[in-house]
Amino acid sequence: MEQVDGPFYHVVEPTFELLIPQWEGHDPLTQQEADATIILPDGSRYYGTFMTPDAITAVMQRWQSTGECLSGSYFWCTDLIIIHRPGIPAIVEAVRDLIDSGELSGACAILEPENLRSG
Repeated sequence: MEQVDGPFYHVVEPTFELLIPQWEGHDPLTQQEADATIILPDGSRYYGTFMTPDAITAVMQRWQSTGECLSGSYFWCTDLIIIHRPGIPAIVEAVRDLIDSGELSGACAILEPENLRSG
């Protein structure tokens, strides 16, 4: 299960660590969208956005009034993984399978190593 680590939910598994920002108003068991950093044992880091179909529909409906993406006519998001069930447990299952199947690098963007970041 996840632990709170500063502003993040932190999940530690044998084959990866997962950092998900705590968003105000999002319950970790029912949240329908989350950005995540996936850290592998070799130190490589990947980024993905996880959303349920209902979350995508809500965004597209909101865009109808804001005018974004032809007033919600389409949706796009880089590094998107669509999950059927909400919550961090569903995200963990998806990440576990992406790693086990060798698909992580195709589904998520690789991030530069932490020691190269300026800050």
